[in-house]
Amino acid sequence: MPGGPGSAGATLLSAVADLRRVLDGAPLPLDIPGAEAARQTRGRLLDQLDDYVLPRLSSMDAPVLAVVGGSTGAGKSTLVNSLVGREVSSPGVLRPTTRSPVLIHHPDDASWFTDQRILPGLARVTAAADTASGVGSGINSVRLVATDAVGRGLALLDAPDIDSVVSANRDLAAQLLAAADLWIFVTTAARYADAVPWDLLREAGERGTSVAIVLDRVPADVVAEISTHLSEMLTEQGLGSAPIFAITESSLERGLLPSSQTDAPRRWLDDLAGDAQARAAVIRQTLRGALESLDGRVASIVTALEEQSTAVLALTESAEASYRDALSGVTSGMQDGTLLRGEVLARWQEFVGTGEFFRQVESTVSRLRDRITSFFRGEPPPSERLGEALQTGVAALIANNAELAAGASVRLWRSLPGGSQLLAAHPTLLQASPDLDDRIERLVRDWQGDIFAMVREEGKDRRVTARLLAYGVNGLGLTLILVAFASTAGLAMLEVGIAGGTAVAGQKVLEAVFGDQAVRDLARKARERLFERVEDLYASELERYEDAVLDVGVDGEQSEALASAADAVRTAR
Repeated sequence: MPGGPGSAGATLLSAVADLRRVLDGAPLPLDIPGAEAARQTRGRLLDQLDDYVLPRLSSMDAPVLAVVGGSTGAGKSTLVNSLVGREVSSPGVLRPTTRSPVLIHHPDDASWFTDQRILPGLARVTAAADTASGVGSGINSVRLVATDAVGRGLALLDAPDIDSVVSANRDLAAQLLAAADLWIFVTTAARYADAVPWDLLREAGERGTSVAIVLDRVPADVVAEISTHLSEMLTEQGLGSAPIFAITESSLERGLLPSSQTDAPRRWLDDLAGDAQARAAVIRQTLRGALESLDGRVASIVTALEEQSTAVLALTESAEASYRDALSGVTSGMQDGTLLRGEVLARWQEFVGTGEFFRQVESTVSRLRDRITSFFRGEPPPSERLGEALQTGVAALIANNAELAAGASVRLWRSLPGGSQLLAAHPTLLQASPDLDDRIERLVRDWQGDIFAMVREEGKDRRVTARLLAYGVNGLGLTLILVAFASTAGLAMLEVGIAGGTAVAGQKVLEAVFGDQAVRDLARKARERLFERVEDLYASELERYEDAVLDVGVDGEQSEALASAADAVRTAR
């Protein structure tokens, strides 16, 4: 198709296409303050790039598209029909009157509009002029009407009402106006100062869009007064050069305005269609305004993307902090004697066969060691009960801190932007994983297996093996676990004595088998192995929250990529 850009235009077209690609990949999915407004800005910008900027850059000599817009009942369709000289757009009594857009073009210009060059989101419907409201019209289509009543190089598009009671109509009207080379606003003497049209006119002024105003149904005696006031209002919005066409109150003739009332706007449009330089000036002004408006609009989206990244980072860091606290809680529980309370202490006493535990502690260590040794060599000790008590205690410590971490993450997320949205989308995050208890049970059991394996490995030496066999792998393994946890911090006075005795007795037995340095190394490794397993477990719990954040699709590099793409457009422009 003729009218492709030159080398400089090709560079600009490529830069805008790249901007559109980056913008399309930044959907602002997180519901945080300001996100909805930014999404609307992004959506409208994508529409304008698709519907106007990119097609216009690729076809600078395509016909001027003049979109006729205005408020409900302003007379847009009647004006369009009157300019063409017959009914091509069906006005009606019911509101909204214009349900789907109608594009009127010269037959020789059909190729510019039958493809998807402009308004690619709307299906094309070609129908005879007398079937304007027939089958095929709809809000997601544009009806094409070819007629030589409009000059070559110009097309008129009758848009839905900008203040329609149907939101889809309003959205489409705004989209079509953003796709225009020229905005023809139709308003009335009674409503020309209404807020809704002026919001759009103000936007047109900010973007440098070419605008013409048709002031309909003006009482003949106030034409000059209202036209002057309207001109002053337009000047205040940077639209002082916009022509104003006043149409006085008139009776319709076969549904059309008297030709005397439409002569001025018709001549103006005919002159525009017949003057290539005038058309080019309109196109350049509107295109330049659209390109220059990219800076501020893209900047607002870049800011919104940065806020999305900040929100995502805060959500991730809050969950990470919760599980770091959980790890600290387990570490503290391993070091403050918590694991040696209650059931574990009772089973330890049972394990060493003492109801006279304190008398054994007060006697010599060798006698206590002999007592433990003889117990190991006698009837099978109740080691299973001690092992179960240790498993239960360790599991409870891990599970409790995991539940606390999940609860803390939920509370923090509910207080942070976007957190409630993610919790609603992932209700399983409201608590720890359903299979957490089973995984913790396996973890503790496997960790105890680690301890027994360490004891067995340490006893490979032939001299040590004999002692190992005398005490038993399980017995020494459980004793090692107790020694690893036997710190007196945080225990009541009675428990302090018991724990202290536990540490002394157990450590001396282990030292008799392995030596003091080996015992210290074994105890350290026992704690480290448990911590590593718990760290992995909590990492998998944290991953659920991290995955929920990743699922949102916020990329921290999107804002930088969009800003860079906007810079490239500015340079090419």
